[in-house]
Amino acid sequence: MRRLRGIKGVAGLWAALAAGPAWADNSAFLGRWHWNPAQSTMPPGEPLPNDLTADFSRADRSRLTWSVTIITPQGRRHIETFDVAPDGKFYLISNDTTAAFRLTGNVLQATFKGPTGQSDALTCTLSADQQVMTCEGVVNGGTGRTVNYVDVYDRI
Repeated sequence: MRRLRGIKGVAGLWAALAAGPAWADNSAFLGRWHWNPAQSTMPPGEPLPNDLTADFSRADRSRLTWSVTIITPQGRRHIETFDVAPDGKFYLISNDTTAAFRLTGNVLQATFKGPTGQSDALTCTLSADQQVMTCEGVVNGGTGRTVNYVDVYDRI
């Protein structure tokens, strides 16, 4: 479940950032976002990254394009780049994880599925001033047991 959550944390954040009130290139989600650990609640036992930022370069009807930089608890820098369609269909995003994204107005819904039945579903919204993004999610470790979490990101 940790691996799926880590991928979700990365992928979900970037996709969520692309959910703007309009489908134009000037989406409110374009730009750089920083994970706020003080405002977020992680699932029990989930390792906290030292830092996480996301940079969105495209958010329109046909594509969501972003990169994510994570500094692991061990101090290693890990960068991922993504380019997906926001059409609700599942796409392979790593060797063993698929994800589907759907944009509806200013709300993003994302679902991730892992190789052994794990899943992670989240819904992300922007604050009224478009400076904070809140993603509420539910992780299922493949056993039917679910855990809720909240990830909060600040615009930088």
